[in-house]
Amino acid sequence: MSTYVSANETYLGLDLSTQKLKAVLLNANLENVAHAEVKFDSDLPEFRTTGGVNVGTAKNEFYVQPVMWIKALDMVLDRIVVQGADLSTVVALSGSAQQHGSLFWSRSGIETLRGLDADKFLHTQLDDSAFTVHRTPIWMDGTTGRQCEEMEAAVGGRERMVEITGSRCYERFTGPQIRRIFQQRPDCYRNTERISLVSSFLASIFLGDVAPIDCSDGSGMNLLNVQTRDWSDECLAACAPNLRTKLGAPVPAATVIGFVGSFFVQRYNFATTCRVVAFTGDNLSALAGMNVGEDWLALSLGTSDTVMMKLNAPSSLQEGHVLVHPTDDGFMGLLCFRNGSLVRDIFKRAEANDNWENFSELLDSTPRGNFGNLALHFISKEILPPVKGSLRWNKNSNLTTGELAKGVLKYSSPQSEIRALVEGQMLTRKTYATEMGFSFGENTKILATGGASANRSILQVVSDVFNAPVYTQKTTEAALIGAAYRAKYVLSVARARENPSGDGGRTPGRYYDFIAELLPHSVTRVCDPSKDSEEIYGAMVDRYRAMVSFMMEQQD
Repeated sequence: MSTYVSANETYLGLDLSTQKLKAVLLNANLENVAHAEVKFDSDLPEFRTTGGVNVGTAKNEFYVQPVMWIKALDMVLDRIVVQGADLSTVVALSGSAQQHGSLFWSRSGIETLRGLDADKFLHTQLDDSAFTVHRTPIWMDGTTGRQCEEMEAAVGGRERMVEITGSRCYERFTGPQIRRIFQQRPDCYRNTERISLVSSFLASIFLGDVAPIDCSDGSGMNLLNVQTRDWSDECLAACAPNLRTKLGAPVPAATVIGFVGSFFVQRYNFATTCRVVAFTGDNLSALAGMNVGEDWLALSLGTSDTVMMKLNAPSSLQEGHVLVHPTDDGFMGLLCFRNGSLVRDIFKRAEANDNWENFSELLDSTPRGNFGNLALHFISKEILPPVKGSLRWNKNSNLTTGELAKGVLKYSSPQSEIRALVEGQMLTRKTYATEMGFSFGENTKILATGGASANRSILQVVSDVFNAPVYTQKTTEAALIGAAYRAKYVLSVARARENPSGDGGRTPGRYYDFIAELLPHSVTRVCDPSKDSEEIYGAMVDRYRAMVSFMMEQQD
C-alpha cells in the first residue's frame, strides 16, 4: 500500500459528549469539510434526558440508556451526509467520548454487533437486549462511595491506589461503578460478556466487534497500571471477579484496531479499506486537538477551571489525575478546580454591574500584586485545596496572630475585590500544576481555552501569574477535531510502517510536530507577561500557601 496521500482523502472524527453526539469530516489539510450534531434532549425527546442524562431514584444517581447513543449515531451519520460529506473518501476515523461511563454487553448483543444488517437502522438491531445493564452509569454518578473505600482498602490504601492507577478512587470512575453492579446486580454482572467504556463502545459499532479499551481512557478507571499500561491484577481483584476477560486487553491510543465494519460499507458507502483508530476519552482527545507540546500548559477557563499538561513521570498528588498520554509515551496531568467561571460571574454581578466590560476595566485599573490584597473564594468545596469558604488578606495580614490571619471582611473598592479574586484563582492553578510536576521555565507557554479565554484582561493576569505568554485557538471543538487529527496521524504512521520505501522513506515524527506542520497558524499569541511578574507573584506564592493553611485549620 502506498504512503501517497490523495488530495480527496478525508478523516472522520466523532465526539460523544454528555449533551450531544458530533461528527466532523476533515480533508488532507485538516480543513473542515462537513459537520453535524445530534442534541440528546431536543433531537431524542423520547429518552427524557435533561442535559443529556437521566436522574435516578437514588441520591446522586445519573444514567443514560445506551440505545439513545446508538440512535444518535444513526442520525448524525445521516445528517453529515446531508451536509455534503462523501463518506467513501474517509480513509481513517476515530472518536472521543465522555470519560468514566461503562457499558455491559450481553452475548447476544455481541453476536448482533458482528452481524449488523445494513438494511436496518442500528438502533433497531442493537436494542436493550444487547446490554445486561440498560441504565448505564455515567461520569456524573456519585453512588459508589462504599465501593471506593473497599477498593482502596483492598490494595493497601489510597496512596497505593494513586501509585498504581494515577488517581485515588473516585465515585465516577469505572472500577467502583463495575464493583457496585457486581455487588448489587450479580446476575447482570455474571451475564456480561464484555465491558466497554463509552469511547470503546462507540468504536465497537464502527468495527462490528467489541473494540479494545485504549490505555489513555482506560487510565481513568482505577483499574489500569499507568506505568505498565496493563490492567493491575491488584485493582482487578479489588473490583470484581473474572474482570480481565470481560475488559479484554488494553491497547495504546495510537493503534489501528481494524477496518470499518461491512454495515457502514454497505449503508454509508465507506471504503472497505477505511481504518478505525482506537477511540479515547474527551479530555485526552481535547489535549490532542489543542496539540499541547512539551512546554505547554493548557488552561480551560469554564464552569470549572481545568489544567492539562504533559508529565514525564506520574505525580503522587492525591486529588489530581495522571492519565496515559494519548499521543506520546509520557503522561497527562489533569487538575480540576470547581470554583471557576461561576465564581467570576458572582463577582461580575456584585462588583461590576453584571457587565464583563466593567469587570475587565476594574481588573485592568489595579496594579499587579493589588497593593498586597489577595483573596481565596471557594464558594463550593474546592477539590484542590479541599476547603470551602472565603478569605481576604490585605498587606498587614499574616499568620503571626489569629486576628491578623482572619484578614478582612471586604476590600475598600470593587477594583481590589476583582483583582484579588482573579489573582487568587490563578495562583491556585499554578501552585498545584507545580506540585503535580509541571516544570515552569523560559519556554513555558499557556494555551487558554473555554469561555473566559475570550476575556483579554483575565488572560493578562494568567500571563503575569504564570510568567509565560498566553495563546488562544479558534476552535471550540478540541475533543472532536482531536479525534480526526489522531485518525490522520495514526494512519500516516501505519502506512509508513507498511511501506517504508514510500514517500521518500519518511516516517512521521512526533504527533505534535506532525500536526503543527499541517496547522502552523492554529494558535494566536495574545498576552505576554510583564517584566516584573516573577518578582511580584513569586513572592505571593508563600502568602497564598499561608492563607490555604489557615483555611484548612479552620475547617478541621
